[in-house]
Amino acid sequence: MEKAGLVGCYFSSRGKYLAEESLQELEALAGAAGAVVLDRVLQWRPAPDPAFFVGKGKAEELRLRVEDQRLDLLIFDEELSPGQQRNLENKASCKILDRTQLILDIFARRARTREGKLQVELAQLSYLLPRLSGKGTMLSRLGGGIGTRGPGETKLEMDRRRIRSRIAVLRREIEHIKTHRQLQRSKRQGVPLPVVSLVGYTNAGKSTLFNALTKARAVESDQLFATLDPLLRKITLPNRLEIVLSDTVGFVRKLPHDLVAAFRATLEEVRAADLLLHVIDVSNAGWREQAAAVDDVLDQLEVRNTPVILVYNKTDLLATGVPAAPEPEPVREVGASPAVFRRPAPVSAKTQAGIPGLLVQIMDALDSFTVRTQLKIPYGEAGLIARLRAEGRIESEIYEEDGVRLEAEVPHSTARLLGDYRVPLTTRKPKHQE
Repeated sequence: MEKAGLVGCYFSSRGKYLAEESLQELEALAGAAGAVVLDRVLQWRPAPDPAFFVGKGKAEELRLRVEDQRLDLLIFDEELSPGQQRNLENKASCKILDRTQLILDIFARRARTREGKLQVELAQLSYLLPRLSGKGTMLSRLGGGIGTRGPGETKLEMDRRRIRSRIAVLRREIEHIKTHRQLQRSKRQGVPLPVVSLVGYTNAGKSTLFNALTKARAVESDQLFATLDPLLRKITLPNRLEIVLSDTVGFVRKLPHDLVAAFRATLEEVRAADLLLHVIDVSNAGWREQAAAVDDVLDQLEVRNTPVILVYNKTDLLATGVPAAPEPEPVREVGASPAVFRRPAPVSAKTQAGIPGLLVQIMDALDSFTVRTQLKIPYGEAGLIARLRAEGRIESEIYEEDGVRLEAEVPHSTARLLGDYRVPLTTRKPKHQE
């Protein structure tokens, strides 16, 4: 195992606690990447140093720490510029990584499917491309005029061209996989089932909860980013409503934008969801900050209007009672009340305590997924009846002079599209009253 030292900075007195917590998380990330942490350094600065990120004196101190403890690498908790990374490597004479590189390395280790590997490679190359600048000196290229004629394309320019070419190939392949997934999703939409997605901070217990709800055998691990590839299973709720449950990659503070962009195709399962289960590890002292980091990523994915159930997981590890829920957000869409859906569901996915109550909340939240409606379809538009059969469930058909009167249970989207054919629901009388 490589011996590592961690370096963090905070830029205000209020930021010290968050910086210490972030450094603790960085240690867990380093362990997930296969390093053992021997040293930790936290510095206050008014602003990052342009040359070394930390001050010049602190950079010299880091060099002495590397020599004294024979460290193999230093990991910085913030993203470094190419110049800062180069200067630090020259000063400390060891490998320098930042938080983004560390997360990309973990993703590269954990990716199993072809899509996951392609997405990780795309994120790595997107991160590397702007950092090729400044790697060499006295670069020469072909040009016109006296003194501008060089030997031709340099190695740096060749590397840039190859990386850009590879990025284009990766994007085409990921787009092809995305198209295939959209085809699969359209087939699922042909038989309308609500999609419920698990989201949450990494290591919050999403995979354990996924297994508890689906009786599946997804990989469970007390490691960060144990799940990279989406998992989907169909389950039946106690009220006989069938749903599709999906488990997705965990989020983390300071998640690299390149990584979010690369995994956007995978995270489309989150965007397509009818309900989100935000799994929160309430046994973690910083669970509020972790929940806020997940909300930030959901904002990037533009899914903040999707109804959410807060799942307070790992309650079996709490010495005191379950913490109170955050203040509910204002209603953002007609027919959905985050004040209801954001009510917390305390559970322990490991012991399965609280699972029945969570299922009740899921059923309540999805109660409006389908609506019972009565329609009158003219005989000249009988194709709409076939659509109703495909997208919903027809419970009765009465053939009248000017059309077919149907009572059906259909998704809200279908009911809205066929609103012009809606007629008031009639209550049938029992036969002995007719």
